[in-house]
Amino acid sequence: MVMKKTNKKRLITKHCTHDKDTGSPHVQVAILTKEIELLTKHLKEHSKDFSARRGLLAKVAKRRTLLNYLKMNKPEQYQKVIEANKLKK
Repeated sequence: MVMKKTNKKRLITKHCTHDKDTGSPHVQVAILTKEIELLTKHLKEHSKDFSARRGLLAKVAKRRTLLNYLKMNKPEQYQKVIEANKLKK
């Protein structure tokens, strides 16, 4: 259920804009998307894990907030993030 450091580093290098970029919305959305996928898979097996469900909802809300920020302030980057992470609009 926990993302390994190597996978996280790979995601960061794939979506970063410069060498030390770890906190930009692009990177955060990519990390949250991967964590949401892992939690969804976990919850399919453990449907009564309510603390994991709560964490999943928090991550979805955080990703939605970041996407709304990108959509309002940087629409061209919003489109790139949506396409790169294969998200619905």
